[in-house]
Amino acid sequence: MREASFIKRNKNKWLLFENVLNKTAQVSPDKLSDLYIEVTDDLSYAKTFYPQSNTERYLNAIASKAHQKIYKTKKESKNRLVTFFKTEFPLEFVKYHKQLLVAFLTFIFFVIVGAYSASANGDFVRLILGDNYVNTTLDNIAKGDPMAVYKKMEESNMFILITLNNIKVAMTAFVYGMLFSVGTLFVMMRNGIMLGSFLYFFYEKGLLWESSRTIWIHGTIEISVIIIAGCAGLVLGNGLLFPKTYTRLASFKKSFKAGLKIMVSTIPFFIVAGFLEGFVTRHTEMPDWLALFIIISSFIAIIYYYVLYPIKLTKQKQYGKE
Repeated sequence: MREASFIKRNKNKWLLFENVLNKTAQVSPDKLSDLYIEVTDDLSYAKTFYPQSNTERYLNAIASKAHQKIYKTKKESKNRLVTFFKTEFPLEFVKYHKQLLVAFLTFIFFVIVGAYSASANGDFVRLILGDNYVNTTLDNIAKGDPMAVYKKMEESNMFILITLNNIKVAMTAFVYGMLFSVGTLFVMMRNGIMLGSFLYFFYEKGLLWESSRTIWIHGTIEISVIIIAGCAGLVLGNGLLFPKTYTRLASFKKSFKAGLKIMVSTIPFFIVAGFLEGFVTRHTEMPDWLALFIIISSFIAIIYYYVLYPIKLTKQKQYGKE
């Protein structure tokens, strides 16, 4: 085949492929794959029959450009997890700060309700926390070690069981969002009332400070991330309640994916919380300054990653900074 005929037969295909590479045209992934295979075949043909020609140089250039883009994509995929936590998730999560605020305010409201109810009814704490826990804790208080409950289990077993249980609670808060957000708010209510009752129980015994400096070593992250899971549940529920221009099914799929990303972001924090509860909280003899350091550092880490960092990253993107 003469070179001119070869060019005439294939030039539209080459131009389309080049435009796709330059992002001035779009095709389906399957079509793009077919184009890449055809262009590389044409390049092999040109090298055989038109060596050192402008046609060969042109095809080699666009094939090389395509190869570089594919290689770059593969290279980025190796760092997918890092990219997710560093940029992808924070940039997306900033859109859900309203849901986070709703989950937080709901939780805090029911913490207050739990504390007030415990103060108004002496049996309320037993109803919420259970007779076994209350009786065991009263015995520990009488023995002079009110936080002994955190020392009963072996460290590694406690770490694993606590981490899995916390993830289970968080997943419940998320999945219950399918009940049009009401289920998630119920989980926030239940956990808020439990915490409020717990705090009032120790306050009534004159042990609020001692209990707080102990439980918040792990509880700062644990409670915070349960609230974040509540945010994920509200994102899921809102997708069902307010589909906007999407069909309800499409909106559900979109919100489920967004909520699942929020849940994935919490896993490292739950592992840290489980580690602290399993290995650190039991050391009630640690000095106050160390306990406060762990608590404050945990609080700053949560606030920075879920609130401040997403806002900062979004502003940097808007102003074109790196």
